[in-house]
Order: sequence, then structure tokens, then C-alpha cells
Amino acid sequence: MSLIETIRHDGGIVELKLSRPPVNALNPELCATLRAAIGSAVDDGADALVLSGGPKVFSAGLDVPHLLALQDDADALCAAWETFFDAARALAACPLPVAAAIAGHAPAGGCVLALCCDYRVMADGPFAIGLNETQVGIAIPPGILRLMQRVVGSRRAERLLVSGAMIPAGDAHAIGLVDELTGIDEVVTRSVAWLHDLLQLPRKAMLATRALARADLVDALSPESLQLEHFLREWHDPATQQALREMVARIGKG
Repeated sequence: MSLIETIRHDGGIVELKLSRPPVNALNPELCATLRAAIGSAVDDGADALVLSGGPKVFSAGLDVPHLLALQDDADALCAAWETFFDAARALAACPLPVAAAIAGHAPAGGCVLALCCDYRVMADGPFAIGLNETQVGIAIPPGILRLMQRVVGSRRAERLLVSGAMIPAGDAHAIGLVDELTGIDEVVTRSVAWLHDLLQLPRKAMLATRALARADLVDALSPESLQLEHFLREWHDPATQQALREMVARIGKG
């Protein structure tokens, strides 16, 4: 079974659905498949993309148990993180508009993928989105901080990321972290509708202006901005490792 389900909608809109149950944890295989699917959709002539996930959980973020299992293999651990950032970069640099259809929670890496999209439609319900890394002992890479800053502003991003806050859907909409709230069964429909309206504009001018406006987003995900080597040194800190293992243990008991 493919880790990405490709669904074609009217008007040249292609939906790429994360399909790694139960929570779309982002392991290297899923990230690599997402990156390839974006490239294939562009090459096959799509006009716009929707990135969707599962009901109740869009994506739970990076597959932490898998990453912890790589602790003794520095090259594999580095490659796993690089594969995730490659997928995020593919979304950010995609030459086509991309809407995120968020039908549930989107913490950490799930939030990063959503921030790389042009427009975010989230289910109006008991769901939350945010970069909660500090709650499990992980310091945010500089480039990921910039993703949040460009959407909600520097001061608000500081408060959210320092505390590792998960923001309820209604509050996320109020601060502009998501662009639209709708019913859980309508997130894809509304994403397609937004893209359809955008595609009515003169295409060349729209795409050129979009590329200019998103250049800072692409730059935020450059290796220089992400500083992966420094991030991995922090990842190996004993306190960080302890916090991650405690998180995994809590999830296992849930």
C-alpha cells in the first residue's frame, strides 16, 4: 500500500494524502514518498496540489521511536532528518499552489508541513496545531522559527515556540496560523475551492508573484538556515533524550 494516496479533482487539482496509519508519523520512507509525489504531480501537469492527512490527526510529526532507534548510527539519523527537511523544502519550493487540508491535530513536523503550504484549512473541532518541540526538550532550528514568524509575526511566534504551545483550532484561525475553519469532512472540499478560485487568475502573473512572495520561505529551509549539525548536537543532549523517551513511554501507555 502506497504511503501517499493520489486523488485527482476537477480543474487540474491533485490531492496528495498522507497514508501511514494510525497517525501519519513522518518516517524517512513517508517523507521520501511525499517528495517524489510532489515532483510527479508537477511533472504530470497538475495545476495545484492539496496536502491532506488522516481524520483527527493530520500528521503527528516525526516518527520519534524510529529516530531514537537510530541513536547509534549517526549517518542514518542525519539522513532521516534530512529526508524530512527535503520533503518540507519540496512543498515550500513547489512551483504550484498548495493548500493544506488539516482534518485533525498537526503538532511539530505536521505543523511544519502545513506551514510550507500556501493556504491552511483546518477542521473546526477539538484539534490543535503548533510547534511543541520545547515541551519534549528539542530546540527549534532557526529556519523553522522563521516559518512561524512569517505567518503569525515575530513576537507571537516567540511566545508560541518558547512555550511549545499547541493552539486550538479556533485560536489558530484567530491569529492567522490557519486561514479557514470548516467541518472535518469539508477540509478537502474547501481547499479545492480555494485553489480553484486562485487558478482563475492570469496564470503567469499569479505564479510569478507567488514565487517572489515565497522566496523567504524557501530560504528558511535552506541547509544554512536549518543548521542541522547544531540541531543534531542538541538532539543528543542527555536531557533531550530523556524527555523524548518519557514522551514515547507516555504514548505507549495511552
